[in-house]
This record gives sequence, structure tokens and C-alpha cells, in this order.
Amino acid sequence: MLYNWQQPDWPNFRYDLSEIEDSLFTFAEKTGRAGGLLKGLTAGDQMETSIEVMAIEAIKTFAIEGELLSRKDVMSSIRHNLGLASETSGGDKRAAGAAALMIDVRNSFAASLSEEMLFGWHRMIMQGHRHIAAGCWRTHIEPMQVVSGPIGHERVHFEAPPSSQVSEEMQRYIQWFNDTAPGGKHEIRKAAVRSAIVHLYFESIHPFEDGNGRIGRALSEKALSQGLRRPILLSLSRVIEARRKEYYDALKEAQQSNEITSWVTWFINMAIEAQIQAEEQIDFTLKKTRLFDRFRDQLNERQLQILRRMLDEGPNGFAGGMSAKKYMSITGASKATATRDLQDLADKGVFIPTGGGRSTHYIISLD
Repeated sequence: MLYNWQQPDWPNFRYDLSEIEDSLFTFAEKTGRAGGLLKGLTAGDQMETSIEVMAIEAIKTFAIEGELLSRKDVMSSIRHNLGLASETSGGDKRAAGAAALMIDVRNSFAASLSEEMLFGWHRMIMQGHRHIAAGCWRTHIEPMQVVSGPIGHERVHFEAPPSSQVSEEMQRYIQWFNDTAPGGKHEIRKAAVRSAIVHLYFESIHPFEDGNGRIGRALSEKALSQGLRRPILLSLSRVIEARRKEYYDALKEAQQSNEITSWVTWFINMAIEAQIQAEEQIDFTLKKTRLFDRFRDQLNERQLQILRRMLDEGPNGFAGGMSAKKYMSITGASKATATRDLQDLADKGVFIPTGGGRSTHYIISLD
């Protein structure tokens, strides 16, 4: 079987948008709605929403590759990079690198793509990985393969161009990326379509020894932001991580031909889902602000600490809700104080109790 890069029409991708015009319209509509909702927030809440989405993207893009990052460390690093915190918490270099990538993708979205930019991104995400050559194209002689299965019974899903071709392939890719950007010689006007091709094209070259997926997803975000002419607010990786097998299956199919209608269709539907989640994040930020504004002067410091801790987990809330035991652990309060504080929060309508007796847990009421 010949892979896409081995075929004579590489990299002249072909696709038919006639069946997905409605999806493209939906994506544009959702993107515009999210932008409008964001403008309705205060400057501080806009920043908090952006930080939250960047943190989600950082955590999920690493999770796709099987690496788990501390949410606390990622959030702290993002705030530090934005000048909102004096120092980072924890010493996880991977979290610091992931945060640095998110900030740079956001701040440099309008800039042309370059080899230097890609090498810089690679150095960021390879922090904490001692055995990976960072900031350079791969050079090993062995084939770059995407495989699964146990040792000795591996199944090859894709084989990228040999290392000797990577530099030339990437020069062409970088030129193509810039030429297809808004105002470029070969502009692709549909930002979501361009983003889909940006990702597939990059993943098919697989230019780095490691980290290709993370950078490929960052490039997709850059392409979307360029199309909007502002940093886009969404996390592609959150949707991809939830559909990991589907994602790899779609990539595998797309890398067998340069007719990529199915891939573009899948990617756009995934981007729509990511945009819907972004709307939910904005709505959550607004509800969170209203909740604090309403009860800030009615709660003690322990209660406010717990409320912040739970709300830090985002729209899906604190796993398992809040219990007296968790309350005691987080605040250092006695059992009697924890029980009294929790009951007060329930009486005020901040918490909704579930279960009963010793198994009573509380969830936040945001409606």
C-alpha cells in the first residue's frame, strides 16, 4: 500500500465541500456566537475564560499522547506567563512547557509560520524529556512509524517520509501554510477546512522525533485563529481526547489517499463540538461570576475557599461533589465546623445536597 506522501499527486489534496456546507455554516455561526458571548463578559472574566480554555487544551493535548499534567501546575504556569502570578507552583517542566506553547500559539497567531517558530514550540513541549532531540527535525535512519500492538506483533498504521526528506517536505509545508493563510497567494477561505488540511498535512510528514500530534493540533488552532483574525476560543484536543480511537482511525484513512473529503468532514464536525463546549465554558464563567457576586459577603473564608476549589474544576464540577470529609481535608476544619459550613451553604442555596446520612455530598447550584 502506498501512503499519501508516496503518491504522485502529493501534496495536492482534493475534497468536495458540497455535502458539508451546512456544517461549515454551523461552525461559522457557533464561532460568531461564542465571540459575541465573550464580548459580553468583563475584561477580567474574558481573561479567566481564555486561561481556562488554554489550560484544558494543554492538559488534553498531552493526555492524547498518554502524558498526564497537573491542572494546578498548568494553570499556575499560564498565569505566570501572562504576568498574573509572581511564581509558578510545582516544578513540572512539562506543565511549564505546555503553558508556554498555549500562550505563544495565542499571541503569535497572526505571524507567518517559520522553521524557527516550529523549533521553538518543539523545545517548549519537550521540556522534561531528556532523551528527545528538541528543536530540530528528526534524523534517525529507522522508519518513523505509527504502530500498535505488543512487541513482535506490531501493526503499522502509517509510515512517514524518511528523515532525509523531512527538511525539504517541511520547507514546502511552511510555504503552503503561509500561502493558504488569509491574503495569501493560494488562500483557503474556509478557516475550518484549512485547519483540517493543516493538521493532516503536518501529521503525514511527522517531522519531529516526538511531539508531532501536539504541534499539529497547535497548528490547527493557529489556522483557525488566522481565519477569524483573533485568537479562537476552543479546545480541539478535548474533543479529540474523548474520541481518540475515532481520531486515529480518521487519520489512518486520510493518509491512504490525497482525496480527503471524509477527513475534512470529520474534522469540521469535531470543531463544531469544540465550539459548543467553548460556549458552555463562557456560560459557566458568567454563572460563576454571578454566584460570587451574590454570596461573597455572606460566606466565611473556608466556604469561599471550597467554592473556588470546586469551581476551578470547570463546568463539569468537582468529581463526586463535596463531602464533609473533603471539606475537612481542604480547609483543615473540624468535623463539626465542616458539617455546619456545608449545611449553611445548602440553606443559602449555594449547594444542593445529594444522598443522605454519611454519604451526603453537595454539588454547586449555578442556575
